[in-house]
Amino acid sequence: MDTTIRPRLVLASASPARRKLLQAAGIEPDVLVSGVDESQVDHSTPETLSLTLARLKAAAVADRLAERTTAGTENGKQVTDRPRTLVLGCDSILAFDGEILGKPADADDAVRRWRRMRGRSGVLHTGHSLIDVATGRELGRVAATVVHFAAVTDDEIAAYVATGEPLHVAGAFTLDGLGGPFVERVDGDPGTVIGLSLPLLRSMLGEFDLRITDFWTAGAANGSSAG
Repeated sequence: MDTTIRPRLVLASASPARRKLLQAAGIEPDVLVSGVDESQVDHSTPETLSLTLARLKAAAVADRLAERTTAGTENGKQVTDRPRTLVLGCDSILAFDGEILGKPADADDAVRRWRRMRGRSGVLHTGHSLIDVATGRELGRVAATVVHFAAVTDDEIAAYVATGEPLHVAGAFTLDGLGGPFVERVDGDPGTVIGLSLPLLRSMLGEFDLRITDFWTAGAANGSSAG
């Protein structure tokens, strides 16, 4: 029986898409929402903005976890033996036509964006911030992927926006949801567009002397699969 204490990955995001990406890669993250007010952050480039927001999210959660560690309690219980904990913060921004596009302001804004984007391409930037709670060490990286949008019709845009999905995501579209059929192709890592680049995460973990396989759940580590 494996008694090794696996390191813990805490996702500083409420994004179900990011959590699903990690789960599909054999990692079951804990989720703690940062509560960072994204509207108060402004930068001139999508790279800087996405990384700044990712760092703010990760730092807010890491600070809370560090306070619990210092106090020696968690959920009111004394904790003496805990796994190495890393916090991952991510944020995505679409660069299109010289503009930085986060989440649309409302449905009308989403419709206007799609009418501009259809048949054209943009670059989706996702900032990644990884913090070791015990040491406070932080590592930040940005991944970028070119997204080519389909020449969708006005009716398709109206139907998509009416679902509400594009109102909650950067660039007003998803790749892994209802918006998938409206993206012709991507040049780069599709995970970046969904919200988290797994190859980049693997590389970042390596800089902390960790392997991504160290975070696999027991089922993944034992090679279990659905029948």
